[in-house]
Amino acid sequence: MADLTGLARDLVLQMTRAGKMVATAESCTGGMIAAAITDIPGSSAVLDRGFVTYSNEAKEDMIGVSVATLQAHGAVSRETAIEMAEGALARSRADLAVSVTGVAGPDGGTVEKPVGLVHMALARRNGPTQHTELRFGDLGRAHIREATVEKALQALIAAG
Repeated sequence: MADLTGLARDLVLQMTRAGKMVATAESCTGGMIAAAITDIPGSSAVLDRGFVTYSNEAKEDMIGVSVATLQAHGAVSRETAIEMAEGALARSRADLAVSVTGVAGPDGGTVEKPVGLVHMALARRNGPTQHTELRFGDLGRAHIREATVEKALQALIAAG
């Protein structure tokens, strides 16, 4: 798989040079994006905070995802990912916030939302929020989570 350490190092270096901070809002990765960033020395200048919002209640309480969104679209949806990223940005000092919510498996998949489906959003202060739908397939839980971390780090680097 990817060199997550290298990606995280590139992100920390880029954001440090730009004087920018990031926040994460994670469901299916359970804090792995923030952990990858904090593995790098100097990351305290870059990572403002990470929200692990695994349950719907955590999404609501910690980052303001609306009950109506969760009821209408579910936790694994474009709408929820966008609200997660925007909520993390609003509740932090970050310039960029990335969110991920998905079905890592091995259970929980449906025809509409199969194992390997991940919704990712990137919110920018004073800029548009972007959404990306990722479909990794049923690669296994560890690989889906690692691939999600890779895509999130890449998105932060591209946005920075």
